[in-house]
Amino acid sequence: MSKDIYVLMEQRDGEIAKVGIELLGEASRLAAELNQKVVAVVLGSNIKDRAQKCIEYGADKVIYVDAPELAEYLTEPYTKAFTQITRDFDPEIVLFGATSIGRDLAPRVSARVHTGLTADCTSLAIAEDTKLLMMTRPAFGGNIMATIVCKNHRPQMATVRPGVMKSLARDVARTGEIIEVKVEFTAKDSIVKIREIVKETHKATDITEAKYLVSGGRGIGSPDFFNTLKELADVLGGEISSSRANVDAGWIDRSRQVGQTGKTVRPDLYMACGISGAIQHVAGMEGAEFIVAINKNDTAPIFDVADIGIVGDVKIIIPKLTEAVKKIKAEKAAQ
Repeated sequence: MSKDIYVLMEQRDGEIAKVGIELLGEASRLAAELNQKVVAVVLGSNIKDRAQKCIEYGADKVIYVDAPELAEYLTEPYTKAFTQITRDFDPEIVLFGATSIGRDLAPRVSARVHTGLTADCTSLAIAEDTKLLMMTRPAFGGNIMATIVCKNHRPQMATVRPGVMKSLARDVARTGEIIEVKVEFTAKDSIVKIREIVKETHKATDITEAKYLVSGGRGIGSPDFFNTLKELADVLGGEISSSRANVDAGWIDRSRQVGQTGKTVRPDLYMACGISGAIQHVAGMEGAEFIVAINKNDTAPIFDVADIGIVGDVKIIIPKLTEAVKKIKAEKAAQ
């Protein structure tokens, strides 16, 4: 009988990726409703010592495969290893990050174990009556949110967007079971070979890590106004971000796009400046702790999700707000 919730813990250079930690937190919440356990799956080379970190962030059990063939991500070896674990342990639910790795691996595993897969989820829940996993994701270009269930096959599988779920606080006192699984790799599993790994010399700004985001929409009027938004973001100690319209117009880099086709963020403060609040954008920022919306249109949908709404011209309000924050910080520094 299928049981427990399994989470792929992505790793790069032996370091567990943040999305896996987030999924452990969500898996813990779901497991509590099902009275089941959370199992972390770690694939890699020389990665046994990463198991304890998974336990500290919510895993009750860790299953790992340690092999030279898994040192770097390759489709076939990773698919074989995860498929073997899925068949041997028969999980109820399997969660992957909707990353380049998760989006490559998850559909292959689902095909081999003959089950469904809901991709790019933004919400997960357990149905009270059936106890099925309800997997919600944007559909039809983000115009609706579709909730999908997998009634007849196991495991229920989903990829989840990074930044959507909230991780648990680390508990170094937690204990759990650690199991090693051996996978026999053959030459057929290595049809692709990595000749060289070239790492980027620069690091793009990761808006998902920012505590404060000042985000501009079409209402800011011109790309130059991002300089004004950046001044406020710098004073707050945060970053600037954007809706899709400005990215498509070439006003700002795509790495700063928030929304369904961009990144999902959960900052302590999200300032939506000249953003109307289309569902595609809201899906990427509604998890923020506190949302401030500034828009000329008092019926803009963004006000429905905002904690504070300001009706007015961003070009007038933002400079005044920047000066006010500077003044407050200067007064505090003088005390």
